[in-house]
Amino acid sequence: MSVQLAIAVTQLISRRRPTLVSLTGIALGVAFFLAVSSLMRGSERDFIKRLIDNSPHITVSDEYRHAQKQPVRERWPEGAIEVLRVKPLTEVRGIRGHGQKLAFIESLPGLRAAPVLVGSVVLTFAGRIEGVTLNGIIPEKMKGVSTIEEKLIHGSLEALATNPNGIAIGDGLAKKFGLEMGSVVNVSSPAGEVRTLKVTGIFHTGNVNYDDSQTFVLLKRAQGLLDRANRINRLILQLDDPYAAREAAAVIERRIGYKSLSWQESAEDLMSVLLVRNLIMYSVVAAILVVASFGIYNTISTIVMEKIQDIAILKSMGFHARDIRRIFLAEGLILGALGSLIGVTLGIGLMWLLAQVQIKPPGATEIVHLPIYWGWEQYLMAAGFALASAAGAAYLPARKAGQVQPVTILRGMA
Repeated sequence: MSVQLAIAVTQLISRRRPTLVSLTGIALGVAFFLAVSSLMRGSERDFIKRLIDNSPHITVSDEYRHAQKQPVRERWPEGAIEVLRVKPLTEVRGIRGHGQKLAFIESLPGLRAAPVLVGSVVLTFAGRIEGVTLNGIIPEKMKGVSTIEEKLIHGSLEALATNPNGIAIGDGLAKKFGLEMGSVVNVSSPAGEVRTLKVTGIFHTGNVNYDDSQTFVLLKRAQGLLDRANRINRLILQLDDPYAAREAAAVIERRIGYKSLSWQESAEDLMSVLLVRNLIMYSVVAAILVVASFGIYNTISTIVMEKIQDIAILKSMGFHARDIRRIFLAEGLILGALGSLIGVTLGIGLMWLLAQVQIKPPGATEIVHLPIYWGWEQYLMAAGFALASAAGAAYLPARKAGQVQPVTILRGMA
């Protein structure tokens, strides 16, 4: 142990009560930093997980991000053109050449895709009429890109795959119509097609709007009902790494031309809210550590005042100003390191206690636990900020000690 470090340790031990108070302040600051950080980041990750699990990571639709220019505008971009009473040709909407585009997307690593045809239909049962959204799917491909299989409380996607006239509905819609497994409903589309379908699955996602309005049938059946033979209007994608969705969507859009929307882009306002919330959270917990560092400042300042004569003697023996500064900086870092170690241990205990808390939100049917994030980087962040605060609090007293003039002090002692 160097002489400066030995002196620093001796001075801290000699002042046990102030040292203990400073350690307690740093330890509590680190512990609360970890408790708040783990709770906030855990809730953020839980929210994002629910968001990305219940929706595709990327959605490719039969639209273009920017409207295509008319040929006349391409030919005379600077001309004054007005075309009246021209009615656009009626076309069957959908993603053109979706087979080749799907093959390209599935060739990308870490990605799964499924074709979907989405349209609006009218559900009729026992005199009740309700407009719902019809999703035409291929069950095998849907399993890889959606959690709908996990949300089925009755039936399965396999049952839907084996029944050309099957339909899966939400439990909210089932309660509204009084339907159960095996019930038969009439479905009519804007194209004038009417089909009688049998309920082969009932799902519950917890999202009331989704459970009340979404239905699933086989892709071929949806194409027949909506009069869109061999057409789809959605490609839904899931990635192994959801956070790479924005970059993957840009690559896909450049290659196939159709609008590719990542979950980050579609929830951009929510992501901005989470960013602001994190800034507020880290500002609050950082302020706790800054306040705790004043205890270190007070302790070291007191030591400097009490040991002013000892400092003068050390400097007269050949200690440089930088050596004196190192002694008191070492004291601050020792307090910061020990406080961080104790605080991390205490923080882990607080996090464990928070993880045991059970809450039943109003209207919910299931008890939930507080989401806690256990990532190692938050421990490093808490300890690092505590050490930085301790070093900052120790710097001013250490600088003052280094500026002591031994001649003036020693003359005053004579």
